[in-house]
Formats: sequence, structure tokens, C-alpha cells
Amino acid sequence: MRNSDVAISIKNLTKYYQAFKALDNVSFRVKRGDFFAFLGPNGAGKTTTINVVTGLSNYQTGQVEVFGYNTVVEYPQSRRLIGLCTQESNFDPFLTIHQLLVYQAGYFGILPHVARRRADELIERFQLLEKRNCKHRALSSGMKKRLLLCRALIHDPEILILDEPTAGCDLELKFLIWDYLAQLNKEGKTIFLTTHYMEEAEKLCKTIGIINHGRIVRIGEKKEVLQDRSLESVFLEVTNPMNGGNHD
Repeated sequence: MRNSDVAISIKNLTKYYQAFKALDNVSFRVKRGDFFAFLGPNGAGKTTTINVVTGLSNYQTGQVEVFGYNTVVEYPQSRRLIGLCTQESNFDPFLTIHQLLVYQAGYFGILPHVARRRADELIERFQLLEKRNCKHRALSSGMKKRLLLCRALIHDPEILILDEPTAGCDLELKFLIWDYLAQLNKEGKTIFLTTHYMEEAEKLCKTIGIINHGRIVRIGEKKEVLQDRSLESVFLEVTNPMNGGNHD
């Protein structure tokens, strides 16, 4: 890795969807080993930012780097360092969960015998051992959430990016995922988390970034950001369950 101190660097990022400006001159950094919460109401630009960082979406202006690798010019190098846990459980319906993980590892050049061992370790860690040879349709919604995490971690990435990982989870599963993420961060993983739950950000994260209407409102240490009364209107919007829509 070229830059071992900065995990994600975003400079002057602007992204349009036709005439709609989804990201407006966004700039911030995520340090290596940080647990970074990215907050904002629906449509603020959180998922769009993730899509740009992971190479799933292009953009008009700016520069994005992952550990010093440009995400456009050096996409294979940057993407290999990222594990992405999406909101959607888009799994191949014909593979068992063990096969799914081994297959995913192949995208990152991991040899089959290494991938099988890694898959076994993750399946055991995330309490899916009894479902090892089942297809994902046989899993409960909570198990599918855990499988998404396994898939994101199969190539042992430096950065784990999670897009609202506990949305729709019951309390038991939410706390279980929190424990997993806290342990992963303690082990050295850089974690970038989008969430609507202030409790989640307060419990897990070290640094908080807030985006609203495609613009960065505030980036800082968790305690300082949460105590900033000027942000109360944004916090209320983030936590309002009646705020509809999901174009982000």
C-alpha cells in the first residue's frame, strides 16, 4: 500500500445524476484503523459516495484514493483493499453458502485451497456452520445479513464498507453485528459505516462525518460532533423514521 496512514481520501468530488447534483464538492479523509460513521438523511449522498469509492459509479470531477491508489486509474489495486457489505442480499441462487464465499474469493485472485479455508473460518465465526451446505434461500434474514458480512470479508480486506448493515434487524442480531464490527476494528480493520441510527454511531464509531444534500456538513471526533448543537436539525432528519425515499 502506498499510503498506510490514510485509508480513504476524497477530494472535491462532484457527482451528477442527469441534472441532479448528488455530491457537491465533497472532500474528507478516513484514517487507517478508524471506525468512521457516515450519517445523513435519505438522499443525502451516502450510498452514492460508497458507490464511487468502490468503483460502482463514475463521477464528473474530483479524485478518490484508497490507500493511495486512484479508484479509477488503479481500480484493481484499490478494489482489492475493500470489502463491501451492501444492503441487498444479491446471492447466486444455485450455490451453497460455502461455494458462494469461495467463488467470491476468486474475484480477488485467492487460490481455491486458501479460499476454502477462509470460508470455513468465516462461516464458523459468524455462526453459520449448520447452514454450510445450504443455499441462501434456506437462510433467515438474520443469517443473510451475516452471510453478507462473510462475503465482504472473504478476501481479508483492509477496509470494510457497510451500507446500513443493521437496517431491519431485530435487537439480538443488531447487537451481535455490533460486537462483530467492534472486534474487527479492534483487530485493525478500517470500518466505514453508513447508518440512520444515532445510537449505532455513538456506540461503535470514533469519527463521524455528516452529509446533507450532497455536501459535507461536519467531520470530526464523535464526542465533538454529537455535542454540536448547530447540527440538531440534521440529526433530527437522520433519525426521523417517517423520512421516506431511498435514492441516496
